[in-house]
Amino acid sequence: MDTDDLEPDKKKQMPKNLDVLSIEALGEYIAELEAEISRVREAISGKESAQAAAQTFFKE
Repeated sequence: MDTDDLEPDKKKQMPKNLDVLSIEALGEYIAELEAEISRVREAISGKESAQAAAQTFFKE
């Protein structure tokens, strides 16, 4: 089985048109992006922990 089969299809999103957003909307957009970045970092950390545990288990 190819590992690509396990990954969901990634569709490229068009970047938001920042020219039409107000300063307030831009601030909200930044907050949304920062929350998403935090969520992704937590997912990476969890996966790294699981990987480290698996490596320790299989080394012995």
